Amino acid sequence: MADDLTSFFSRDVDAIARNLLGATLSHGETAGIIVETEAYHPTDAASHSFRGETASNRAMFMGPGRIYVYRSYGMHWCVNFTATGNAAVLIRALEPIAGLELMAARRGLADPRRLCSGPGKLTAALAIDKSLDTLPIEQSALRLRLANAEPDIVIGPRIGISKAIDIPWRFGIRGSRFVSRSFPKTA
Repeated sequence: MADDLTSFFSRDVDAIARNLLGATLSHGETAGIIVETEAYHPTDAASHSFRGETASNRAMFMGPGRIYVYRSYGMHWCVNFTATGNAAVLIRALEPIAGLELMAARRGLADPRRLCSGPGKLTAALAIDKSLDTLPIEQSALRLRLANAEPDIVIGPRIGISKAIDIPWRFGIRGSRFVSRSFPKTA
């Protein structure tokens, strides 16, 4: 699987973001289906690699197939997977499928639709933190099982950013009730 993951992440970041939809992400006893992603490329002003390498974004410069974990607004961990060319895909939302009771205890709520409906929510639910940062995915405690078929995808502008907001690099599974925010009706 390591070679498969290396070749999977050695492609254009927007293609990877689309192809991660429907994949299963698990950590320990918890798991979910990826229902929403966002792509970030170093030519994009919203990307953490736009201004070059720093201690906090080092994973983005270590090649494809790495885990990049950063703190958002000083409060929430966010998990990304690196791609070719210092790019990364943010995992925005999951549909929980295993370990729901543990996720609910970690999040302090029981509604399955709210457990992983945002990047900070899903990392809290799955207990993903900075300890995974920079690790190759296949050498970490995270497990990623790619989907057998591409789901029906909806595309829209990224959210929660202030730069390059017009780039349509937010991808979701059409009709999913587990996305972080609804997509525009025209998407």
